[in-house]
Amino acid sequence: MPTDPQASNTPSPHLAGDLVIWLVILAELLTFGIFFLAYAFKRVGQVAVFNASQQTLDLHAGVINTFLLISGSWCVARAVHAVRHDRQTQGTRWLLGALLCGAGFLTLKSVEYAHKLNAGIDVSTNDFYLFYYMLTGFHFLHVVVGIVMLSLLCFFNARGHYGAHNSHALETGAAFWHLVDLLWIILFPLVYVMR
Repeated sequence: MPTDPQASNTPSPHLAGDLVIWLVILAELLTFGIFFLAYAFKRVGQVAVFNASQQTLDLHAGVINTFLLISGSWCVARAVHAVRHDRQTQGTRWLLGALLCGAGFLTLKSVEYAHKLNAGIDVSTNDFYLFYYMLTGFHFLHVVVGIVMLSLLCFFNARGHYGAHNSHALETGAAFWHLVDLLWIILFPLVYVMR
């Protein structure tokens, strides 16, 4: 029976990145999902406290941070695309752009934390702030891990370790960074916006 010569040259579909990162992503989504459910459950019992506390958050900073993380994800996607087409220099520039977006997020979030702490608002203020610091703090740590990961990828990419022949590590890092972005896209409206 004759075979189609083009069919053998077509790569089979696969998940981008390492299987382990997808298991990590699943575990992280489940963990955050439990936190989000606990937040929603607690909010139902304390609507007035949660609404009043939400109004003290800096919505503009939250919007800017959302823009920074979405822009960072776009930069990472562009970096993967460039490296897959053997444009490592362009890929390095896109990774640097993502790193700047991530650093901007961490800086702005740190300023938010500093303002709250200077005003005497901490985890013991009320249940809303307990969840605020817990959820955004846990996410903050994920951004730090993502920046470390992207920094290493940027370093190795600039030295020519990745290209069309080998973009697996870059795809793995990109998958994690997109998780960080997705979590914020859920967390931001839940904590900052929804009343």
